[in-house]
Amino acid sequence: MTFDQTALFLLFGVVFALLVWGRIRFDLVAFAALILGALLGLVPSGEVFSGFGHPAVIIIALVLIVSKGLMNSGAVELVAARLLSASRGLAQHIGLMAVVGAGLSGIINNVAALALLMPLDLESARKAGRAAGLSLMPLSFATILGGMITLIGTPPNIVIAQYRSDALGAPFSMFDFAPVGLAVAISGIAFVALIGWRLLPRHFRDKPKEEGFAESLYSAELKVGQIAEDKALTVGDLYPVADDKDVAIIGLIRNGRRMRGFARREPIRSGDFLFVEGDPKAIEAFMGAAKLEFAGSERHKGGLNGSALSLVEAIVPDHARIVGRSTFDLRLLNRHSVTLLGISRQGRRIQKRVRHEAIRPGDVLLLLGAPERLENASQWLGVLPLEGRQTGMIQRNKAWLAIAGFALAITAAVAGIAYLPVALAACVIFYAASSLVTGAEVYQSVEWKVIVLLGSLIPLGQAFEQAGNAQLIADGILTITAGAPAWVTLTVLMIVTMTLSDFLNNVATCLIAAPISVQIANTLEANPDPFLMGVAVAASCAFLTPIGHKNNTIIMGPGGYRFGDYWRMGLPLEILVLAVAIPAILIFWPL
Repeated sequence: MTFDQTALFLLFGVVFALLVWGRIRFDLVAFAALILGALLGLVPSGEVFSGFGHPAVIIIALVLIVSKGLMNSGAVELVAARLLSASRGLAQHIGLMAVVGAGLSGIINNVAALALLMPLDLESARKAGRAAGLSLMPLSFATILGGMITLIGTPPNIVIAQYRSDALGAPFSMFDFAPVGLAVAISGIAFVALIGWRLLPRHFRDKPKEEGFAESLYSAELKVGQIAEDKALTVGDLYPVADDKDVAIIGLIRNGRRMRGFARREPIRSGDFLFVEGDPKAIEAFMGAAKLEFAGSERHKGGLNGSALSLVEAIVPDHARIVGRSTFDLRLLNRHSVTLLGISRQGRRIQKRVRHEAIRPGDVLLLLGAPERLENASQWLGVLPLEGRQTGMIQRNKAWLAIAGFALAITAAVAGIAYLPVALAACVIFYAASSLVTGAEVYQSVEWKVIVLLGSLIPLGQAFEQAGNAQLIADGILTITAGAPAWVTLTVLMIVTMTLSDFLNNVATCLIAAPISVQIANTLEANPDPFLMGVAVAASCAFLTPIGHKNNTIIMGPGGYRFGDYWRMGLPLEILVLAVAIPAILIFWPL
């Protein structure tokens, strides 16, 4: 072996050992390895930072932003109402999401399917009070499995189909991958739903705890609007919705006065206010589900109501301007276009109207408005916003707009009208122009540590290929399997391809392994199609690490995974894939 080949083998060995060890930040390890590779001359100077412009990196960043826009629009909530049930167990939830994810992957591409379903899964985990890491990895694996069913479901299938056209004169068609892909997907989904999630580290099973003011309950007023005119409602009609959203209805305000001893059968009129108690996210969710409005919303139609609004929690210090006065007295809504939605007072309930209540030191205010106005209003009131305690208001009237924009982008990519990263970028621009994501959210939505990880390892992977290391591995396959049946060689080829795909980009792995598979078939005087199909399956099934497939990289941050968490479920799944795929290939694509 040459110096470059030996050095790259050693460098990759050290990098992956450190990543699996997990004591040093994974982005720092990857970036340090890239710089070391450049200093040793293993990575050409002009390509050192090329990984940060790689389509895989761009797609991951854009998918996370699009996912945020879908959440902000209420599109996720719309689908969740039909898919999610609080009474459904974790295994049932994982099974349902896996089936839906696999089905979508075959139609729209596995990355896009994960982008649509990941926010749903995060919302389900929040409602169930469990760690998102328990279900995100099964969902990611299921979308990867589903992508193998059709030509457009995953990039390796497209690469293999094109290579077959170049090498054999005709490409694989749209559904040539379906017989083997379906067999692998069905068995894989059964595994992740019934067994796989149980293999994850125990810390994912602990109920996640929020810090700081997570247990604070706010007394808030929500206005009854058009819904009361559309149909006859009583207070009792809203109790099931309130219970589902963890909100307590504690009063009814009519004509500016709080009604005493109101009954569940009390009719609700347009212009009434419901006095409720709950945490900010619960109040916002109840407001959306019950189609209620916030105080002063009539002032913002066509204005702030059409923009991205946020709820901010802010504590009142001793010498704040607001102390001893109400927001109504200070004309907060008129002066700053910000309204007081609720008050938290150390567990005590507010007796007066929220906006007419004199504020005391130590109160926590729930302020509603556009992010830039909230900052100015907080400074003017003299209150201190709590770090990390901001809740976005869902713009439910834009749900179908967001879905249409996303569907149009994916359709354009699938039809070949636009390159997938360009289509997703256009979707992000559309979301920003529609105020579905703010300028700050565009950057906050991206998991930058994951971007650095992938952007650093792609040039190293390319150097690994260009130095001839991958070819050395391939040449050894024929030596190892010399004299064995052809299916044994196919098995070894798939194991090697699968292993490479776990540590290199799956498209790069496919490009390396495709010509090797045809060469092996020609040497054995066998049909090349089963070998090409084996490479397509193996290159797609990268389950041991977060870097082998974009979907595994996307979930790393939101799921709270470490580099060494993936192999626990991924290793038995890869063994299962081999056990199912090889017989299926031999049946549908005889040697």
